[in-house]
Amino acid sequence: MKQIIYLLKREFKLFFTNKTMLSVFFVAPIFYALLMGFTYKSGKVTDIPVIVVNYDKTPLSSQIVDMLEDNKSIKILNYTVEPASLKDEMIKTNAGAIVIIPERFEANMLQKKYPEIIIYINTSNVLTANFASKAIQLTLGTFSAGAEIKALQKKGMNVEQAKANIEPFKANYITLFNTTSNYLIFMWPALMAVVLQQVILLAMAVTFSEEFKRESFTKDFAGKHKFAILVMTIKCLPVWIFSNFNILFFYLCSIYFKIPVPENIWNFFLITAAFVIAATNLGVLVSIIIPDALKATQILMVIASPAFIISGFTWPTYSMPKVIASFTNIIPLTPYLEALKIMVIEKGSDYLTKKYFWHLFVLGWIYFILGWIALKIKIHFFFKKYKLEKNQEY
Repeated sequence: MKQIIYLLKREFKLFFTNKTMLSVFFVAPIFYALLMGFTYKSGKVTDIPVIVVNYDKTPLSSQIVDMLEDNKSIKILNYTVEPASLKDEMIKTNAGAIVIIPERFEANMLQKKYPEIIIYINTSNVLTANFASKAIQLTLGTFSAGAEIKALQKKGMNVEQAKANIEPFKANYITLFNTTSNYLIFMWPALMAVVLQQVILLAMAVTFSEEFKRESFTKDFAGKHKFAILVMTIKCLPVWIFSNFNILFFYLCSIYFKIPVPENIWNFFLITAAFVIAATNLGVLVSIIIPDALKATQILMVIASPAFIISGFTWPTYSMPKVIASFTNIIPLTPYLEALKIMVIEKGSDYLTKKYFWHLFVLGWIYFILGWIALKIKIHFFFKKYKLEKNQEY
């Protein structure tokens, strides 16, 4: 028992004396959480520059410009003449779109000649392009419907009859889940999970690979080295404990930034605990197999770096090649992000997250068993070699 207490004290001392470990495990998550929160605090993109070139300059065309200016998502830049190079002007002003109202727009509308408004969308940034095009479509659609109703009213129809003529049927669009299209609500759970997995893997990458390099390993774990499960638990314990501080900080930040929190906190912590254990065991496995700490870190980063991209959180897995979609299932982040989406964004029932909990549970056990086998083999050969060297000295 005394040796176990000594080993636990030793492990926590190693953790706190490693400045790199402390900065990665504590400073980095706090920095990323605050950076993410304050960067996307507004949650919605507003004041996207949109260039408007109004050749018509009539009351009707001016009404379109006024309606566009009333939309909070875009900021109108009025041009009296069309720029020599639309592409260059769009780049220079960082405009999300260019709207060109042609000459004789009002006259052609009154004569039912259906004039054409030309709209160029800057799709170099898909996010701002979507917001800008949505704002312009909404504004022009409202204007078009209003103009059509007025034209029918001039023919003697009342408002209801005019609406019925331009709308053969009604379509009610009801948004579910992130109804405000808040970007922070969408990205927060995913990026915080990515940060948590990253710091866990970085912390675990050096645990066993460094231990096998130290001569103190044979001395400190002598007698207990036969109990591979105990050794693994002692090495993982600091990460398991201190991960809770990061999770708690992320939780408090989500309250501050007004991000919805899971309704069932216990279900959230249960799934998060399964995720932490699965990620830790993955780090342990790689750290045991790869003897060099730098190489172990590199391999884990190769796994962790693209994890968010291929997780299916933003780009659906059914649109990926089957090989990549299958590979994502062995990364703990994938099922955890699916569960987070249900708990935080979609506010789904608890039973919907069960399959992701069991996915993480199975991954945790697989990585644990493989790590345990690898550690037993490595310890056997390590101590065998150590004894041979000792005998040769004598």
